[in-house]
Amino acid sequence: MTSNLNSRQRAHLRRLAHKLKPVILVGSEGVTDRVVRSVEEAFHTRELLKVKALEGAPEPIRSVAEALREALPGAEVVQTIGRTAVLYRADPEAPEIELPR
Repeated sequence: MTSNLNSRQRAHLRRLAHKLKPVILVGSEGVTDRVVRSVEEAFHTRELLKVKALEGAPEPIRSVAEALREALPGAEVVQTIGRTAVLYRADPEAPEIELPR
């Protein structure tokens, strides 16, 4: 898992994500085209989001997060913990989250 985020940026994003609720749930079918489209649509309204793998998901959350990162250009995996992953993608036109250097 390669990332363009440094440790300070990752820590900043983790702090911002702490209060967020998961907006995407990955079920027994795993990462499907529909899940990828849902994450893409969620990135249209926010830069930081949580994805949760339900108990029936066929893959661990790290695999889910990596699959979504590969499917979505510019997306970064901030963290995975338990069954939850935090994903970040800056808005290309008007980024709302200012990352530390």
